[in-house]
Amino acid sequence: MEKDFWLERWEKEEIGFHQGDFNEHMRRYWEAPMGCEVFVPLCGKSLDMLWLRDRGHKVLGVELSEIAIRSFFEENGMEPVKTARGKFESWEAGNITLLCGDFFDLEPCDLEKTKAVYDRASLVALPIEMRKSYAEHLAEILQPGTGTLLITFDYPAHEMQGPPFAVSIGEVRALYDGCAEVVLLEAYDALAANPRFVKRGLTGLHENIFRLTMRSSRS
Repeated sequence: MEKDFWLERWEKEEIGFHQGDFNEHMRRYWEAPMGCEVFVPLCGKSLDMLWLRDRGHKVLGVELSEIAIRSFFEENGMEPVKTARGKFESWEAGNITLLCGDFFDLEPCDLEKTKAVYDRASLVALPIEMRKSYAEHLAEILQPGTGTLLITFDYPAHEMQGPPFAVSIGEVRALYDGCAEVVLLEAYDALAANPRFVKRGLTGLHENIFRLTMRSSRS
């Protein structure tokens, strides 16, 4: 999936993936050291970043679309300071820093202070041919011991064209095998709570919530 796809989605405001409230699974399962830096990949303008910030975390997000980043700060009444940061433009305000640029350009030094990761809409935004590269890159840039709360969708893949894409429990285990401990916290039957997916033809939908703990980078 090309970068232009997501840039166009933001330009056209085709952002059905954006949630208008804090994620219920995050509120139930979030565990991270108080005050630590939390990384939010492919963050968009997620309100979940405010929830994390308000619990004492410093939030670091990465997002390809400048429109999404600008909207996040404007809609939440913040005036960010912009600076150059390697291959990225950094927007910072209110203990939240959003890096405008490509996730795959991140280096370990960019996340050297990160102790936790929140992934609600990142892995599921990627087609199958990109998910392996995504997981491998995360393993390369995160420190051992870093915890991740990962939320995925799983549904009969032939019934709907993503994103969000169907990512099975087995695929998550395979993607992170060898570099992280993977614990399934809950497999939640989410079809009734998502009528927009029913309208798209889904007959089944689960949200799977995982806790990952990084062991080491891949060799």
